[in-house]
Amino acid sequence: MTERPPTPPKKVENCPCGVALQRRADLEQLLQKNAAKDPTQGLDPARSCWRSVGQKLTNLAWCREMMTIFTKDAAEPCPTAPQSIPPAPSLDQFGERVVSSPSQVPGFVRSIHQRLASNEPPDDWLFMDVLRLTEAHPTDVAVTLLRCAPSCDRGAAIMWKTIASSGTTTEKVLPTLLCVMDGWPVQKMYTSDGDNKDVFSLAATRVIWEILRLPWCPEPFVEYSPHLLVALLYQVFTSTEQMSEQVNTFWKKCQEENGITANPNSFVVSTVKALFHHVQCLNLLMALERKCAWDTLLRAETHHYAMGLLAREMRRVCQPFCSCVALRLLCRLSREEPCWELPALAFLVEVLDCLDLNEWGNSILEILTRHLLSESMEMRRLALKGLMVLSKDPSMAKKMCSLSEPLLGLLRNEDIEVVKMSLCVFRNILVNKEILTSCPTAPKLADALRPLFDSDNSHVRWLSIGLYKDVMESVVEKGKKALKLHLNESLLPLFFHCYDENRRVAQASRETLLSAVKFLKRSDLKQLLKMDDPWSFAERVLAEDRCRAAEHLRQALPYLQSPQEPLREAAVRSIGIAGMLMRGQREELQLICEALQALSTDESPSNTNLIVQVMLDERAASLSSSSGSRQPGQQQIPCRRRQPGDQMRASGAPGPADAGQA
Repeated sequence: MTERPPTPPKKVENCPCGVALQRRADLEQLLQKNAAKDPTQGLDPARSCWRSVGQKLTNLAWCREMMTIFTKDAAEPCPTAPQSIPPAPSLDQFGERVVSSPSQVPGFVRSIHQRLASNEPPDDWLFMDVLRLTEAHPTDVAVTLLRCAPSCDRGAAIMWKTIASSGTTTEKVLPTLLCVMDGWPVQKMYTSDGDNKDVFSLAATRVIWEILRLPWCPEPFVEYSPHLLVALLYQVFTSTEQMSEQVNTFWKKCQEENGITANPNSFVVSTVKALFHHVQCLNLLMALERKCAWDTLLRAETHHYAMGLLAREMRRVCQPFCSCVALRLLCRLSREEPCWELPALAFLVEVLDCLDLNEWGNSILEILTRHLLSESMEMRRLALKGLMVLSKDPSMAKKMCSLSEPLLGLLRNEDIEVVKMSLCVFRNILVNKEILTSCPTAPKLADALRPLFDSDNSHVRWLSIGLYKDVMESVVEKGKKALKLHLNESLLPLFFHCYDENRRVAQASRETLLSAVKFLKRSDLKQLLKMDDPWSFAERVLAEDRCRAAEHLRQALPYLQSPQEPLREAAVRSIGIAGMLMRGQREELQLICEALQALSTDESPSNTNLIVQVMLDERAASLSSSSGSRQPGQQQIPCRRRQPGDQMRASGAPGPADAGQA
């Protein structure tokens, strides 16, 4: 956590934790005066004001002054005060007997609340009664007070601030308040008198806001701040997504009684700001204000983006706090609460590297695996983002091998970001030399990667070609035979991408092509690649098996539509070579016609393109005349409209050997 700056940030000065300086001075003056009378007090009077209970009970003047400070600036009492108020419980000085029966506690709490809410001056012992009762029965006191004063009126505010003045009582009631806040819109709670009426979650948030207005921060609030933050962020989301009529009615009453103008979600955001202020995260507050995170948090459709932003800023400014929050969210995600899974996951994946994966890795992997095949696109992306982080850890990478099948399916996803992250996960796993690609997985992965070589996204091309190389190097010995067929079919596409305009893609293609010929044990092709003689390599690949010339020509046709001119040029030259090698084959005429049709679509054809077109035109005409009249269903030779000057090129058109050389 960062040190508290000397002055608060500009848009944070009006947050709910801001307290009038005069109230702070009055309290500190009172506490210092009382500490001077008691030399056993600690150095921090604000945190030790209730430690010596026996002495405070004998100091009536101190109780009166404390009452004055707690009731100063409080809301005006209700105009209709109760006519008859039952007496408060009688408590002994040493705390050995608090109440005769726990079932009496709710009644005593209501009695004290009525006294403090009325116009009558409270008894001097009342504050100590509240503390002693709360210390003995924290749940009964907290739940009863939330029920009888859910809007936190004047009397309830005084009681809560009195409870917060003691670290012991604060620590005992905070778990109850957090339990209420975690339920939405209401939480069913039981008290010792058998009452099980629902308690409004926002009522507990009103209490937290009142406590945060105190001039000191109760020490347990620092310890419970991660849980408090998670509960408040959950309320921001739920109060934005769903507001029942019951909650609306309750909140209108709060607004009328306390002068609150904010909506529930805005009020909860103000409480979040107050919490950050009290735990001295002012640099975080300033960063979130600059990036308009609060407005993003208040919209349901962008709430999860704001959670990711909050995680990144917390990780940068206050990493220990951030790690504790991540663990709280991990617990919520383990319970499979679909309502808030997307925002919680958005926060968690941003801070995974802050957690101890040896301890929490299995739980995180289980959560991410569950969401990997989610119908929600955002959930899939977040799961993959988390797996990218986990796969960098060698021990976690081994455990992720079982995810090969779902990851293979995601490589065919239409969402380019999903494909990109799936490739990264595979690459991170295979970087580990101890992990080998199994027999059934290697050909499936090679088959899924081949179409990605031609992706419009250069990063996907680079990742897929690099992963293809990783598969070759990591496949088990028994799987090499099945992989060879895929490699033979990939030589020509890899060769084309050696001319890719993206340098990283071109370099990866050359390296993968070299690995492929090594894998196939083709020393002749390896030598040609090392001599930097690419077209001799291409001619050797195309010419060594004339029976596959038609297949090679079909492989080259799609590259004629490439937006990259170097790839189109390489495809044209390959088509010219393949066209010569197809002479005499049964499907020669049909493929030549397809090639001519594809070549004619180039709006700015190169010289090589025009030469190959002329050559194929002549060959098609020769085949057509030798076969006689066109049979029904036979492919018609497309007529190409030549540009001025084409006639000159046609008259000087080279023969097949020259075209191949071109």
